[in-house]
Amino acid sequence: MDKALYISMSGAKQNMLSQQAHANNLANANTVGFKRDLEQARSMPVFGDHFPTRAYAMSERPATDTQMGPMIETGRSLDVAVRGDGWIAVQAEDGQPAYTRDGQFNIDANGILRTAHGLAVLGNGGPIVVPPADKVEIGGDGTISIIPAGQGAETIAEIDRIQMVKPDNKTMEKGLDGLMRPKPGVDQPVPDATVTLESGFLEGSNVNVVDALTQVMSLSRQYELQVKVMRSADENSQAAARLLQNS
Repeated sequence: MDKALYISMSGAKQNMLSQQAHANNLANANTVGFKRDLEQARSMPVFGDHFPTRAYAMSERPATDTQMGPMIETGRSLDVAVRGDGWIAVQAEDGQPAYTRDGQFNIDANGILRTAHGLAVLGNGGPIVVPPADKVEIGGDGTISIIPAGQGAETIAEIDRIQMVKPDNKTMEKGLDGLMRPKPGVDQPVPDATVTLESGFLEGSNVNVVDALTQVMSLSRQYELQVKVMRSADENSQAAARLLQNS
């Protein structure tokens, strides 16, 4: 009985963890550039000298689905979407470079180009600073051109170029902040001129809402089953105790 109770208890716990992963995917179904987290369950033997036959369920996040999301046309000059493979370099909150597919940019009061989450977009020499301008355009190769404030179209000038990289996605992992970084022991990716942008578009989330919702419902039913097994194990234990008391 203790074996059934242990297995069902660990199964219920891992079902809850799996539900959290799918719920997070669902919550980001409308987040620009979001990449869904993959989730899988497997049995894990209990290591030790006393329980060599024991095994418990384990839920884990083996990887991130890097498939491209849908292209959403906005027509906004500061919106860009990465065509095909590649990532946009940004400065994470710890000051280190990180990578995203979120191309919803804004220019703050200090002229720094930032993502919708406030992260500075990196250029050739660090965060990109945009001088006061009447018009800002982002080319397919990431080049940023401006028409300075109060001047004519003939004064158009290139000020910087968005840093983009195209590492092997197998060498990258997603952090808790949703940004991609090289796995431990892997060098930072170098800028890659083959990565291109589509101006006036954003990349949507690659979460399949129907699939994620179905997974959540399935995991919910599995959790209920695990609780029923625990309740049955407890009832069997109480019945055995009564038999021993009457003997």
